[in-house]
Amino acid sequence: MSDIVKSLEEALDSKHKFTQSVDLYINLKNIDMSNPANRIDEEILLPYGKGRKGKIGIFASGETAVKAKKICDMVIQPEDIEDLTKNKKEAKKTVDDIDFFLAEMPLMATVGKSLGKILGPKGKMPKPLPADTDLAPIAKRLQNSIRIRSRDKKTLNCTVGKEDMDPKKIAENIQAVMNRVESKLERGQMNVASSYVKTTMGPPIKIG
Repeated sequence: MSDIVKSLEEALDSKHKFTQSVDLYINLKNIDMSNPANRIDEEILLPYGKGRKGKIGIFASGETAVKAKKICDMVIQPEDIEDLTKNKKEAKKTVDDIDFFLAEMPLMATVGKSLGKILGPKGKMPKPLPADTDLAPIAKRLQNSIRIRSRDKKTLNCTVGKEDMDPKKIAENIQAVMNRVESKLERGQMNVASSYVKTTMGPPIKIG
């Protein structure tokens, strides 16, 4: 952990006029990423969040849609799904703007059929929301989570904080991501070639 904090302190030594994001890059080795079983696709709750709340969108109707307006950043009702299907440009903009999607169970099939080709490749297919589920804790968890995906590449990256956060807190976020990724690799840490932290405008700094 101390090595991570030291690397972060070096990476965060900047004088930009805006608050930069802090990203983690993980390079893998000795693993066949052409095999789908070896690919990483994980949703990870960061202990201290990423410096901003993730945006949550929900496909919902009726009472759930009304309640969701106070909790989620975007509520997409059944009639809106049809509109998005007809306007691919707007649909892509919507998907890019939202970090995680939820959907009432009865709408899952409609969403998949109408918008699956846009949501799927971005790893943003909605999580099903069973009837009478308390939306608030689910949304709160997702607001502080990230998704890290490798597809067929040996490099993964994700945002782990903002430069105005305590380096020790960012370090704990990084450790949470590293632990999850290593737990999904066939040989754990032995499949990690290197890892770096990088601010928006800064150079990559190797961890360890």
